[in-house]
Amino acid sequence: MRSLTEHNPKCLIKVAGKSLLQWQVQALTGAGIEEVGIVRGYLGNRINMPDVAYFTNERWENTNMVMSLACADKWLRQDACVVSYSDIIYPQDTVSLLMKGQCDIGITYDRAWLKLWQQRFDEPLSDAETFRVDETGVLKEIGMKARTAEEIQGQYMGLLRFSPKGWEKVTMYLAGLSVLERDALDMTALLSGLISIGVTINTVPVDGRWFEVDSESDLVLCRDFLERSGGELW
Repeated sequence: MRSLTEHNPKCLIKVAGKSLLQWQVQALTGAGIEEVGIVRGYLGNRINMPDVAYFTNERWENTNMVMSLACADKWLRQDACVVSYSDIIYPQDTVSLLMKGQCDIGITYDRAWLKLWQQRFDEPLSDAETFRVDETGVLKEIGMKARTAEEIQGQYMGLLRFSPKGWEKVTMYLAGLSVLERDALDMTALLSGLISIGVTINTVPVDGRWFEVDSESDLVLCRDFLERSGGELW
């Protein structure tokens, strides 16, 4: 994000008058979530939202997102938690759909991903990864290099749900990795690893209605949409 993240973490970038983080908290609380926690890392002292709990990843320079999430281990062990990346926006009803599931590990995915990816990338497959579910909605493959669009049944969005039992499965898997492997682990690699040892990951399909802001061009695309819609998400 170049100069946009020189003095602030990406989650504080504003879109249609609100930071990405404000969009997320609005969706989460709108879906009925009463407690919100934020894991802070890069320029974390700039994140000062009221009425939220904070966790700190002191090793943010040397770790990836899974070990950042592990900083919230106390919460994840105690109750079911919805987990969100900090560079996405989505409506509250997507959160509600995810919360309704009684599974131990669940994720949302976008079946209409190709339309958005065609707007984001000249070559959509250059960024897309494989995503396959079975007829019951259980995730079977994620995160591999896709050769054709037919290998991608949807786009993982970065919105997840863990029950305490589900998080226990994650911690058991992490315990079998080296420190270097844990530090390098991103979320899709974690999900793929869990699948490889037989852990069930359920999925919740949606059709569009979200944005990932991973570049300046993404930011322009998202702003244009929100301006056309009068500053309302959906």
